Amino acid sequence: MRHKLKIIGITYNQIESGVYALILEAENTGRRIPIIIGTPEAQAIECKLQGVEVPRPLTHDMMISTMDAFGITLKEVEIRKLPTGVFAADLLFSDGIRECRIDSRSSDAVALAIRAGAPVFTSGEVLAEAGFDTDSDRNASPSGQRAQDQKQITPLEECPADELEQMMKAAIDKEDYETAAEIKRELDRRNNP
Repeated sequence: MRHKLKIIGITYNQIESGVYALILEAENTGRRIPIIIGTPEAQAIECKLQGVEVPRPLTHDMMISTMDAFGITLKEVEIRKLPTGVFAADLLFSDGIRECRIDSRSSDAVALAIRAGAPVFTSGEVLAEAGFDTDSDRNASPSGQRAQDQKQITPLEECPADELEQMMKAAIDKEDYETAAEIKRELDRRNNP
């Protein structure tokens, strides 16, 4: 049996720098799967989730543009677990005439899926083996908590809006999209209480 997954968020590993966990949850089960990803993948996913506009297309944006130009759609993503314990994914593409499955890293597959609006699935076996129940908040915090979890000189909540705008622009200029996404999330929180 297949389960449709939704993206809950990305958590930051405070012990090991540059390591994040993408948290996916199976619909109607509350069971979650953590997938370890690196900084570039976390930034690519977080930028899209938070609606951060970047001056130049990221790799996944370029892939979607290329697919659009050639009339190719991403129909779905299937997360699987390799015998080594690493997550991988199958991307199901279609050009309207034929379908083709392509092997992918799970983080890249999710980054493409959120841009293409494609559903993400996994098997019941993967969910049972790698998932955890969400009966407590101890396992993972939503990506919105990351800014509070990381050390910062001045909490974003205490910065004036104009300063946040400048900080977000500087982060985008430095291609630090993760920080830009956190700042945008704080600005959005203020604008939509």
